Formats: sequence, C-alpha cells, structure tokens
Amino acid sequence: MTVKPADGEKILRDNVAPWVLELGLTVEEVGDGGATLRLPWSDRLAREGGGLSGQALMAAADTATVVAVAAAKGGYVPMTTVQLSTSFQRPVVGVDVLVAVRITKLGRTLAFADVTMTADGRSEPAARATAVYALMG
Repeated sequence: MTVKPADGEKILRDNVAPWVLELGLTVEEVGDGGATLRLPWSDRLAREGGGLSGQALMAAADTATVVAVAAAKGGYVPMTTVQLSTSFQRPVVGVDVLVAVRITKLGRTLAFADVTMTADGRSEPAARATAVYALMG
C-alpha cells in the first residue's frame, strides 16, 4: 500500500497521544523514503524569549518519524522510539516549522531516520535529529 498524506493524518489521529495531536501537526508530503510534516507556529509552544521550545521540536521530530516509517513499511505497524537525538542550531520565532524525515535504513526490527527541521521560508535547518525505532509488528 502506498501511504498518502491523508493516510498519514489518519495514522496520527489513530496512534499518537492526545497531547501530541494538540501540536497541530499536518502531513505535507509522504513518500517511500520519508515524510514531511508541518508544525504550525503557536505562542503556546514558545519559551522565554519567544523561540519555539526544544520539547515541541523533539515531539514533532518523533511524531513525523512515525509517519515516515509507516510510509516506508507501506502502512502503520506498531513501533516505539528507541533513540532520539536532537541538535538545535538556530531559533525559530513566529513561523511554522517543516519537519522532513528521511528513512536511512529499514530493517526487519529497527528503522533509522534523519530528521531536518527548517523554519518555513528559510533554507538553513533550525534543528537536526536522528531517530531509531523498534518495529513490533
């Protein structure tokens, strides 16, 4: 099965925690090797000084990886985060963030991904992450 953006939206609704849904993530693109989600700007997600909080960026990266792994597998399978490492490179203030995930290796029991988070309209990443997921189904 080819996973489309609407399928990615359903994966989010059916499989992530309610508080994650409150981030307002939307699926922009889905392909066999990855996915791109949009994290909309919200003052509720800003920390002191007005920058988007790292916790929100990490949650977005983790969640976008779920959609990317599902796309690579041809549909959702039970999975869980094994490792998520994030490097923050520049602040995001007042704009949405595009969260682009590329699956670098899809094995039988583990999936590996690179995540690039870029403020909308900018070319330099605001943050980068690597993720490892255990595939349980």
